[in-house]
Amino acid sequence: MDFTEQDVLQFFDRHEAAWPLYAAFERELLARFPDTKRKVQKTQIAFSNRHLFACVSFLRVKKKAELPDPYFVLTLGLPAPLASERVAAQTEPYPGRWTVHLVIDAPDELDGELFGWVERAYQFAEMKGKR
Repeated sequence: MDFTEQDVLQFFDRHEAAWPLYAAFERELLARFPDTKRKVQKTQIAFSNRHLFACVSFLRVKKKAELPDPYFVLTLGLPAPLASERVAAQTEPYPGRWTVHLVIDAPDELDGELFGWVERAYQFAEMKGKR
């Protein structure tokens, strides 16, 4: 196991039950976008191509009582808000840039719709600075 894998496991130290769900997410993300770079930080695992496009965290985007167990939060950088009941919170920190938070708590949520949004975030990050 390399240093990065050890960092990922350490990131899930207090959230062991969410590890298998995250591992399935990461496998699918890397299969779809093999050039993705992963950076494990203290509060999040960031995914980037030219720029950051997604991150996984345990950010409290809902009241604690409303959060399932286990779960993780997937945050995407998108050019527009998402109109979906799956969105836990979203903000527009800069004009034309939306930060969208999704609570992921079951393997069936790792579906085509979710990865369609991840692809939009991936493409949005890839195009930044190319205009």
